[in-house]
Amino acid sequence: MTLDIKWVRSQFPAFSEPSLQGHAFFENAGGSYTCQQVIDRLYRFYTQRKVQPYAPYEASRLAGEEMDEARSRIAAILGVESDELSFGPSTTQNTYVLAQAFGEMMSEGEAIIVTNQDHEANSGPWRRLAERGIEVREWRIDPDSGQLDPEDLEKLLDEKVRLVCFPHCSNVVGQINPVVEITALAHAAGAFVCVDGVSYAPHGFANVGSLGPDIYLFSSYKTFGPHQGLMVIRRALGELLPNQGHFFNAETLYKRFTPAGPDHAQVAASAGMADYIDAMHAHHAGGEASAAERGRVAHDLIRAHETALLQPLLDAVKARNSVRLIGPAEAEGRAPTVALALNRPGEEVAAELARHGIMAGGGDFYAGRALSAMGMDPEKGVLRLSFTHYTNREEIDQLLNALDAVL
Repeated sequence: MTLDIKWVRSQFPAFSEPSLQGHAFFENAGGSYTCQQVIDRLYRFYTQRKVQPYAPYEASRLAGEEMDEARSRIAAILGVESDELSFGPSTTQNTYVLAQAFGEMMSEGEAIIVTNQDHEANSGPWRRLAERGIEVREWRIDPDSGQLDPEDLEKLLDEKVRLVCFPHCSNVVGQINPVVEITALAHAAGAFVCVDGVSYAPHGFANVGSLGPDIYLFSSYKTFGPHQGLMVIRRALGELLPNQGHFFNAETLYKRFTPAGPDHAQVAASAGMADYIDAMHAHHAGGEASAAERGRVAHDLIRAHETALLQPLLDAVKARNSVRLIGPAEAEGRAPTVALALNRPGEEVAAELARHGIMAGGGDFYAGRALSAMGMDPEKGVLRLSFTHYTNREEIDQLLNALDAVL
């Protein structure tokens, strides 16, 4: 099967919006377009269900059912139990709350491992635990390639390490890290694993149950949905960590790490992401399949399409002497998030691209540690070109022509 790009683009109202015509969107790593299914559910909730959910009257009952539906259907795609999935205001906030829980559970002298490849959201909150006497060890990237080597992790692991945190995919390096291998190494040493999936999830939902980490986080506003942070916490760890919610919610797993009340409408609208995955499976494959299998089919279609579009872009930029391509030069094994170090500030070049109809971004993208480790100035930043599966070949050509004009 190959992805039907015409069908895909028909599911996103942005592609028929007059004000966006002629503009190619290449800042998807900062947030994706929203699919029609999510928009429909959000509109329905605000017009028909905007009441306190879970009360006995009809509008409230339906509101609660739609929120529960979102949790159960997305959890099924991710290969976990429905109460192992929590919704929070953002991935940054979810990570902060988890760090507080680990800080209460861990003892002085115990250790955690973080990377300098991470977005600050999955690094900063954990590093703050050093203030409680917890040792913070850094798994460092190769300064030339920006990649993480699992052999370097092995040297950091010992009986003191309680948690290993790393990204499924870096938001500037683009490398897809071997989650199964890394998780196995950490578990063998007796450590829990926290994976930041924010930069990977837009390119196909991962089967978290198969990958094996204890925590997996991503943001639905980057996966064609509303602005929410989604957090999988597997039961064994979730019941071990101290409750961070109201005391009367302590026995409900998906409420233990969401001290603030959820955004009811956005939680309910997140079911539209599952609607979209189901529609993609029905259009391309058809027939009966489990939620996890429908997610796998969609994942594989997305990755194949993106990989085919990504290689020409990588080839075009890696051949330029004035450009440093960050991360792997081969499309296999990386996400379509392409950061370029230039002799000018990335934001300045992004502004020039905008005049050619290219919507891109420049800056450090909260990955200043990674840029510094590779010898770059975070103040100058990089130009980041990121796309997802609704990007078509014509937009790639438009980007390449614009890069020729600007660079």
